Amino acid sequence: MTSIRTGLGFDVHRFAAPEEGRPLMLMGCAIPHDRGLAGHSDADVMLHALMDALLGAAGLGDIGLHFPDTDPTYRGADSTVLLERVMGDLAERGWRVANADVCLIGERPKIGPHRQRMRDRIAPLLGIHAEALNVKATTTEKLGFTGRGEGLAAQAVVLIERI
Repeated sequence: MTSIRTGLGFDVHRFAAPEEGRPLMLMGCAIPHDRGLAGHSDADVMLHALMDALLGAAGLGDIGLHFPDTDPTYRGADSTVLLERVMGDLAERGWRVANADVCLIGERPKIGPHRQRMRDRIAPLLGIHAEALNVKATTTEKLGFTGRGEGLAAQAVVLIERI
């Protein structure tokens, strides 16, 4: 069995209607924005991509398998709590995170002012130093659904290693 593995995650959520009053959650942090994302849980698109990357690296499927949107247990769920469960599953199987890179795809919000807070919030849950967690964003140059401001997407890449 290999001692290191990589995983790739991707997730998309549309913006909720402003009257829904949903907060915008990104990397476990409430980010000031005029709309939150729609979803069964808190719709933290960045954490969902990160969890998919972690589960994929460990060969454990995806978040839909572990936390189905058909299960009322996960309605409004805090994605950091779900991440803790994913990390427990990895640890039980002898894996730990070496590093992670998470990219938000959308025109706004700008995450630069929130980057360090995001890293400080999530790195301890991954069991790594904040320097081993990269958080970044890119636009699509106003193309596609993210360019039109209809929603956000995220990608994540992780490296895990045997404990």
